[in-house]
Amino acid sequence: MRRHDFPDLGKVMDEIFSAAEDFTTAFTDRMQFTPGDKAWKWNKEFYSAYSYPPGNIYMTEDKTLVFDFAISGFSEKDITLQFKGDYMVFSGTLPEEMAEPTGARYFKRRLKRKSFSEQRYYVPADKFDRENVSAVYKNGILKITIPPKDEVNDEPGVTIDISNEEEK
Repeated sequence: MRRHDFPDLGKVMDEIFSAAEDFTTAFTDRMQFTPGDKAWKWNKEFYSAYSYPPGNIYMTEDKTLVFDFAISGFSEKDITLQFKGDYMVFSGTLPEEMAEPTGARYFKRRLKRKSFSEQRYYVPADKFDRENVSAVYKNGILKITIPPKDEVNDEPGVTIDISNEEEK
């Protein structure tokens, strides 16, 4: 029998399908989805829009929303934190003395310091108590704690009538 110098396509296809099955299994296991689960148990990143400043955003068992931001080089007066509508808006202006040195050639650069503005984080006004927010800045970490409201305001929404353009 003669030996072939090209790959066995059946074996290659089996390896591809096996890898796809492994990916599907890993994906569904990571999602941990079963009917009735809450979204925060899915290991899904809900606030992926901003890479700086680095931070952790999580909800505790008592439904308190916590934001931890690593913002070394800033002081309390350089940071602005406010609520606008259903969003917490977060900004920071880097002091001039902390600016990047002019003409620097980095051998290693992991520490980033820069200003940021108008970062918006969804914090629904009807679910969280904005009157009792705690923001503590210590050792370069800003920790913002927003407790849940005792009574959730479930006002009915506005119904929008839909008309059929053909019947006009």
